[in-house]
Amino acid sequence: MYTQCPECLSVFSVDARTLAQAHGFVMCGHCGAGFDSISTLADQLPPEPFTELSAHEPGIEPPHVELVVYRPQPEKGPETAAAETQSPQDAFADLIVTPRFARAQHTTKARRWPWILACLILLLGLSAQLAWALRESLIADPTVGSFLRQTCAALNCSLPPVRDVAKLRLLARDVQTHPTVPGALLISATIRNDAPFTQPWPVVTIRLSDANGKALAMRRLNPYEYLDDTEQLRQGLAAGASTALIFEVEDPGRKAVAFDLGFE
Repeated sequence: MYTQCPECLSVFSVDARTLAQAHGFVMCGHCGAGFDSISTLADQLPPEPFTELSAHEPGIEPPHVELVVYRPQPEKGPETAAAETQSPQDAFADLIVTPRFARAQHTTKARRWPWILACLILLLGLSAQLAWALRESLIADPTVGSFLRQTCAALNCSLPPVRDVAKLRLLARDVQTHPTVPGALLISATIRNDAPFTQPWPVVTIRLSDANGKALAMRRLNPYEYLDDTEQLRQGLAAGASTALIFEVEDPGRKAVAFDLGFE
């Protein structure tokens, strides 16, 4: 059997298997056009020259059926039924539209606040550690120390003691033979705390020397060695307060003609 391309009039030999696979529609191998091969199908070629094959006439025309017995309806889901019962205005009333930038902004804020909170906690912890490391300098500072003392007084707390022996002033001193203990000396001294804060009682250094300034004896006295009052020892020396201290030391002999006091 033969068929002819209606575009370039090329004639091709075809068989029943090829026509069955393509359902009669083939592509021209010369010009590439697609066409219905059955419309120009012929059993044999006419004598040359020829321009067009004779049309193939189908033997039986397919019958038409007209009587409809049953036609299934498309299934309707819950959403389709609800959409059909609602009016267009009701359907648009339930529609919620959120702008893209609003969603992005809300998401960004939700993700940012935990990091901000963590940074604030770390910053407060670092500030507390730094304040504790510099507590003596802060309490000794006239401005910051005054604020801390007022705050602590309002909160009913106590600041840690700060020692600044440079603010201790020796107002008076005296030495004499101990009236009741043989071979001992009785040294008295009056000191004042010029610091704007309460100081712990200092360690007192007593040095006895001869006329040439040579040290004959020296002793370091801790606060609990020259103070008998435990409550006074705990409270410390208040800001601007003056007090008299008594020290008992061993007499190094007549060569000791001078003495001095120091604070640590």
